[in-house]
This record gives sequence, C-alpha cells and structure tokens, in this order.
Amino acid sequence: MRSLRRSGAELVAVPGNPGIAREARCVPAQPSLADAALAERPDLVVVGPEAPLAEGFADRMARQGVPCFGPSKAAAQIEASKAFAKEIMGAAGVPTAAAQVFDDRLKARRHAQSKGASVVKLDGLAAGKGVIVADDGAQAAAAVEELWRPGARLLVEDRLEGREVSVIALCDGENVLPLPPARDHKRLLDGDKGPNTGGMGAVSPPSDATPELVEQIAENVLRPTVREMARRGMPFVGALYAGLMVNSSGISVLEFNCRLGDPEAQAILLRLRSDPLPLFLAAAQGRLAGQKAVWDSRTSVAVVLAAHGYPGTPRALDRIEGLEALVKEEGDDLWVLHAGTRDHDGKIVTGGGRVLTVVALGTGPAQARARAYGAAARISFAGMQLRSDIAALEG
Repeated sequence: MRSLRRSGAELVAVPGNPGIAREARCVPAQPSLADAALAERPDLVVVGPEAPLAEGFADRMARQGVPCFGPSKAAAQIEASKAFAKEIMGAAGVPTAAAQVFDDRLKARRHAQSKGASVVKLDGLAAGKGVIVADDGAQAAAAVEELWRPGARLLVEDRLEGREVSVIALCDGENVLPLPPARDHKRLLDGDKGPNTGGMGAVSPPSDATPELVEQIAENVLRPTVREMARRGMPFVGALYAGLMVNSSGISVLEFNCRLGDPEAQAILLRLRSDPLPLFLAAAQGRLAGQKAVWDSRTSVAVVLAAHGYPGTPRALDRIEGLEALVKEEGDDLWVLHAGTRDHDGKIVTGGGRVLTVVALGTGPAQARARAYGAAARISFAGMQLRSDIAALEG
C-alpha cells in the first residue's frame, strides 16, 4: 500500500489497519472481502494475502470484469499446495529438492525417521509456519507429529544446504518481470535458531545475488514455471515468489508463493522509485511485455517486530509506544509498516503475530542495518520480539 501511494490514485483498503489508514480509506470486509471490494467499483484490485487467492477471490473479480493483480484459484495452488508445486516443477524441468508426499501419518513418520536430516512440510497454507527443518531422524519424526492434522498431506523433502535468496516476479500469464532479489530470515531467533516464522526480516539486494544470478533464476525457474501453468490452462497473473537455495550444484526452488511475500516485498518496494500502479495494471491486463521499473541502487533492510508468543499463540492488546514520533520521520528512505496492529480506545496496540516492520535504506548493508535497528529501538511494547542479526552477514 505504501508504494502505491506515489501513484496519486484513490486507494481503498479492505479491511486495513491503523497504519494503512494513513495511506488509504479503510472499509470493513462486509459481507465478504470480495463484496466489499466490488462495492467500491475499483479500476484495479491488488490482493495482498494468500488465503483469499486460494479461495478464488481473483476468479470472482474476473467474473465481474474487474482487473485483479493476483492469480486465479487454480494458479494459486502454486502456494496453496506444495505437492502441486512439485508437480509443476517436475513437468517444467525446474530444479527442486526431491520429496515424497504422504497422507498417512505413520508412513510419513517412519520415512522421516529413516531419512534423517530433512524438511517436513504441510501441504497447505500455514501462514509461513508449516515447515520444519530437521537435523536428524528424531527431529523429523517429531516434525511429522507436530504438523499432522486429520485429512492433511505432508511432504518429507531432501534438506538442501547453501545460501538462500528470494526473487519475486510480476507475471501477466505469459511475460515475467523479475524484481530485485532479497534474502529473508525465517527463523525466530538470532543465528537462524528457533521455529520457522513468516519472516523476521530481509535485505535487498543480498550482497552475493548478482544480476547474472537473477537472470539465471528467471530463465531456469520463473519463465518455465509460468509457461507450464499457461500450458495447463491456469495462467499465472500477479506476483510469483520463488524462494531458492543456491550452492555449488546450482539453483533449487525451496518454495513458491503466489503474492508479494513479506518482509521481502517490503524491503524490495522501499527501493522502487517509479510508480508501481502501471506495472500491476499491466500484469492484470496481460500487457507486461516491455514494462520497466526504476530502482534505488542503495541497500534496504527490513526488521520485523513480533508479538509476545509468536509464532505460537501471539498475545494481543499490548500498547505500542514510540510510533507517533517515528512516523514524523518517515520518507522515501524509511518506512514503518503496520501488520498486526489495532486501534483500541484511541491507542495503537498489538493485534497479531508480526506487528510492525521497520525498513530503511543505506549506502550498504551496514548503514541500512544501523538505520533500521536505530528506528526499531525507538518502538516498544511488552514482550516485543526481534532478531538482532538481520543482514549481519552481508558484508
């Protein structure tokens, strides 16, 4: 939403939050998200979260003739089903870790126990928390027990080593426009320890993600995936997020998302210097070929401030201090973005797991980190969690 503000267009958010209310007019999602959006008679709908896409939000917009930056229900399976994503990658020749799919808990547990170090994934949407990285067979078996639920499917996947990088591409069903790369930090604690989360911070660009690497990713991952989905009659429109592992053997896909995944997108979009609205509209209307964007050459670092109890059961209604003074210093090189916030009796309080993201630009990773952490230090709420090492290894 913040990056769209430079378009000068009237912005409406459904349902929004206290931070978005500074950027757009917020309306409640009544009687449904789609109904509320259509009632505004929009020229373009940009979908943020994955759940509405997986439920067919974009299909509803298409039936009403409303351009939508976001994939159909069929195409959103690339995130909603990890087994489906593996099938697409296999057909497209996209490199990814070998995996087996189980709909039987005991079989999954036995396989995970025997496999040892591996990655166990829930085949469905889990808000970034349906993945457990296991160091040995005991941990893998325990991961199966933790993630299993009636009617679920699990993937037990080879564990890859190397350095992670994320590339998000705008897609119009045929054409692909990669955005600058980012690197996120999924684990809750410093040193990549603790449980997986939806993301505790990100840097863009990573110091080792060269333009040549991004082009390799576009050629060997993004374009083949989009071609395969079009071949199946489910063209991908919107933001295709590829989380990847890079090592001496090459590039492998860890996961796909069907949206502008945060906090990577937050770090990336702070660097955008051109208007994103024409890009989103062109993607929604199948006109992405030839479109370009202008980017700030500086480094961006995003630091997430999470609620007490996250990623398990986050506590709500803790009052947030320091926001008002910091908001006055925001600009083209510093953002304070709301996620899990609420207005409670006229005060801004916590209302979700990842509460705020502070994003700052600098002439390199060190300066960007210093600015982001300096701003984050001015915000406080009871039980606030943040990592202290976002982008620390970028040089």
